[in-house]
Amino acid sequence: MADPVRLGIIGLGNQGGSYLRHINEGRVPTLTVAAICDIDPEKKAKADELGIPFFTDYREMIASGAVEAVVTTIPHYLHPEVGIHALENGMHTLVEKPVAVYTKQARELIDVAATKTDLQFGVFFNQRTNPLYRDLKALLDSGELGALRHTSWIITTWWRPQPYYMQSAWRATWGGEGGGVLINQAPHQLDLWQWLCGVPQSVFAKCGEGFRRDIVVEDEVNALVDFGDGATGSIITCTHDIFGTDRLEILCDRGKIVVEGSKKVTISRLDNDEQAISGGMDPETSKALFAGELDRSSLITTDVQDYESVWGQQHVEVLRNFGAAVRGEEPLLAPGSDGIHGVRLANAIQLSSWINQEVSITDFDEPTYLAELNKRIAAEGLYEQRS
Repeated sequence: MADPVRLGIIGLGNQGGSYLRHINEGRVPTLTVAAICDIDPEKKAKADELGIPFFTDYREMIASGAVEAVVTTIPHYLHPEVGIHALENGMHTLVEKPVAVYTKQARELIDVAATKTDLQFGVFFNQRTNPLYRDLKALLDSGELGALRHTSWIITTWWRPQPYYMQSAWRATWGGEGGGVLINQAPHQLDLWQWLCGVPQSVFAKCGEGFRRDIVVEDEVNALVDFGDGATGSIITCTHDIFGTDRLEILCDRGKIVVEGSKKVTISRLDNDEQAISGGMDPETSKALFAGELDRSSLITTDVQDYESVWGQQHVEVLRNFGAAVRGEEPLLAPGSDGIHGVRLANAIQLSSWINQEVSITDFDEPTYLAELNKRIAAEGLYEQRS
């Protein structure tokens, strides 16, 4: 058995603290925490307790030789800056979601990683470890259900009361956080949706900024996407629905998938392409259908499966897989290069809402997006504009 990979945690907040706990509890045998970095000097007490080095500058930690890999659990805008420095200095790098706030940042990070073929570069998409979504990915990739027709995801389980936004000055700001529900709560679903169904070609969206919260960023999103070849999709998300809904539907030529609460999956299969069934139906059978007399079980078979919650274990599995990838034992579950897809979709949704137009995703207008983002950062007057 290879030795555990020596990991440095950059940012010991809630997320970084949970990763430290998982590893120290022995739940991640491929990793050991070898150093901690945080700008708050009071966090040094935890490093002292563990007998490992503590740094307030991530550059010093990377240069120290104490670690061979890092995970970033820091504000979103800093992920590319820290990730690029780590990769350029020989560190295997695992970046928290999102990999960046805007696509120009994401591309710069991914381009550097592409030149470091000897290093592992991952993004923390822990939902990809969920057996439910991995099974659906395998089913859709197999082609058994045929081509995509349409898909919808209502994911409104992010209820956040007003005090949540008051915790930190940077939260729910354009200059500090880079957006609202799209950049903070929903990146996992934006990734999963495209991982399962493919990358859309364009989007038209309406976003409510400060719709039901005293914030300037989006707390309500409705978006319609075009996957090409006539296939479409819609996603609704928000942070003001106290009841919350999590329902994913994927309709294909030969079947339909319905996921409720990310726990229950209903898969309905046809024994033939729906158009073939439609075109081959005789008049008498058609009459029986409209009279409510047709037994649809002759056309449709349905399987229902309930999945147990894997909450917490998902993060453990991403960390374990990252360490295993560094040791050359298995491929990454979520390569860092995949991170740009969710960032681009979030950016395109925001831009479409800002300019009230359909926006291309395949040929995304990065300069216009950045100009519009900087208008909002300037209006806040709290942070420097981005380049």
